[in-house]
Amino acid sequence: MADLTDRLAFHPGELAAQRVAGTSALAARVRPIISDTIPRGATDFVARQRLLVLGAQDRGGRPWATALVGPEGFLSVVDEHTLRAGAQVVGTDPLAEVLRDEVDVGTLVIDLVARKRLRVNGRWRPVAGGGEVDVHQAFGNCPKYIQARVMGEGPTDPHPVVRRGAELDTAQSVLVSTADTFFIGTAAAGGVDVSHRGGNPGFVEVLSSTELRWPDYVGNAMMMTAGNIDLNPLAGLLFPDWESGATLQVTGTARVRRSAAGSSRGPGNGQETVFTIEESVWAEGAFPAGWSEPVYSRFN
Repeated sequence: MADLTDRLAFHPGELAAQRVAGTSALAARVRPIISDTIPRGATDFVARQRLLVLGAQDRGGRPWATALVGPEGFLSVVDEHTLRAGAQVVGTDPLAEVLRDEVDVGTLVIDLVARKRLRVNGRWRPVAGGGEVDVHQAFGNCPKYIQARVMGEGPTDPHPVVRRGAELDTAQSVLVSTADTFFIGTAAAGGVDVSHRGGNPGFVEVLSSTELRWPDYVGNAMMMTAGNIDLNPLAGLLFPDWESGATLQVTGTARVRRSAAGSSRGPGNGQETVFTIEESVWAEGAFPAGWSEPVYSRFN
C-alpha cells in the first residue's frame, strides 16, 4: 500500500498529462486541496445527498462506473477517515461481485442542484446494508459543466431488466449522443478515480456503435483522468437516462488525443478522448426516473 506522501502526490501519468496540457504550475498550486481526510465542513453536505457515483475494477481489472441512490442520510461521514454508504448495487451490476469484498474505489458525492461535489477515493469494505470507504484522498471540485437537476421520485427496481452487449443499439446511441452528463471511472497507480463530465447535448459524439468521442474541457488542471488513461487505457462510463431511470454502463479502452487544437466543440483545451466499447450493460429501472429538466451550466 502506498504511504501517505504517495497517496497525496500526483503520479507520473498525471504529471506528464499536466505538462502536455500546460497546467503544471496551476496543478501544483491546487494540489494542497487533496487530503487524506474528509473536510470538516463536508459532514452536513454529505448527509443531505442522495446520489453517490462509484468506480471500481471488476475481477478482470476492467473499470466500471455505477451509482448508489438512497434517501437523505444514506450517506454519512463516520469520521474524517471514513465515508459510509447505506446502500448496495443490484446483483446484476458489473461491480456487485467485487463490492462484496475489500476493493479500491473512487467515489463522487454530488449535488446536481447546488452544483457541488466531493471526491473520495480509498478502500471499500462491505458492511451490513452497504459499505464504508477508508479515505486515501478527499477533495472538492469546482461547479463547472454540472447541469442542475432535481432528483426524480420514481422508485428504483431492485431487479432491473438487464441487457448486455458488445456495442450500442439505436436507443443507446441516442441516449449517448444527446447526453449532457456522464461519469467516467479510471484506474492507475494502485487507485481508482471516478469523475463527472458535462456539456451541452451532443458533446459526446457516437462515431460508431463501438466508438465514442468527447472534448476535454478546461477543469481543475490536475488531469487525473487523462493521467490515469495514459498509464492504463481501461475505463468505464455511466450514462443515466434521467427520464426513464435506465442506466447505460460501458467498459472499454480510452485514449487521449492531443492533436485537437482549435476544436470548436465547447470550451475545450485542445484535447479529446476517444473511447472504444468492449462491453455494455443496460439496466431498466436501476436509477430514479422523472428528474427535472436540466438547467445548463454557463460554462458549457
